[in-house]
Amino acid sequence: MKKFILIIGTMFLLSACSQAVNPTASGAQGYFDNSGRDDALSGGVKLIPVHTVAGDFHVWTKRTGNHPRIKVLLLHGGPGTTHEYLEAFDSYLPAAGIEYYYYDQLGSTYSDQPDAPQLWEIPRFVEEVEQVRLALGLDHDNFYLYGHSWGGILAIEYALEHQQHLKGLIISNMMSSIPAYNAYARDVLEPAMDQNALAKIKAFEAAGKYDDQQYMDLLMEHFYRQHFLRMPPDLWPDPVKRAFAHLNPKIYIPMQGPSELGASGKILHWERTANLPRITVPTLIIAARNDTMDPKYLEMMATKVRKGRYLLCPNGSHLAMFDDQQIYMKGVIEFIQAVDAGRF
Repeated sequence: MKKFILIIGTMFLLSACSQAVNPTASGAQGYFDNSGRDDALSGGVKLIPVHTVAGDFHVWTKRTGNHPRIKVLLLHGGPGTTHEYLEAFDSYLPAAGIEYYYYDQLGSTYSDQPDAPQLWEIPRFVEEVEQVRLALGLDHDNFYLYGHSWGGILAIEYALEHQQHLKGLIISNMMSSIPAYNAYARDVLEPAMDQNALAKIKAFEAAGKYDDQQYMDLLMEHFYRQHFLRMPPDLWPDPVKRAFAHLNPKIYIPMQGPSELGASGKILHWERTANLPRITVPTLIIAARNDTMDPKYLEMMATKVRKGRYLLCPNGSHLAMFDDQQIYMKGVIEFIQAVDAGRF
């Protein structure tokens, strides 16, 4: 009898553990169950048609997991990089039962890359996100939009235009003002750099020699290692190296400028701080102490939106999802779970 009770008790414990690991399970429909999903054949990948003034193209998306109330669309930075550096989420979101979507914006490596300069405008990208949302079936009862860096600009613009479709918003490592971003680079970051190296960097930029290896070496040693990713470049994680290698300069340079040391492209005058109170959905603002973005400014942003929360990564830089990973991921997951549970 004792042996029978022990077996039953063990079975009950294993069942409880299984349910804890897979919090989204509902009957046979668990987190990793792809039954009935139209992207099952391709492992979650779906090519979504987008309509533009320059013609119709396709963008690449990839789903991981199932959760009826939590679906996170990830907007990568750049513009013109890829989703690849966000693959760090694979180590955390599945364990939390969160359904999420990688997405390469038009012009990025996994999506179509038309040679159409008229497409690289903020409103056109916002319309693209809306087309992706519709194709993936995301809406206000499940749709969380995450934007990192340039993706943060895009997420803010999307929220201001379409927030009726959002359940939650995450703005990571992006100030709501490019003029303020440039002032922070000029007044705080540049004075702390090696001034001889900075003069050489500025000379390369003035000459338009963005492809010169010495230019990139100077940026890497004197700026990127301190404020982009605080690791020796040879130890950068593979997803970061791939995203960096796949950067599309035909989009990045015209919109952002030649580097992360301030902005000088089409987004030069982008300013949305005064519009932040219009964002009424629960919003998480993520900053890092060593970022290219002013953490105090991002803290202020969290007070401007109607329902804001601020997360500071004290050891992080612009890619805080790597150099302050535990704090970053814990903060993202806790925010999503709080919104889902109605505790926000």
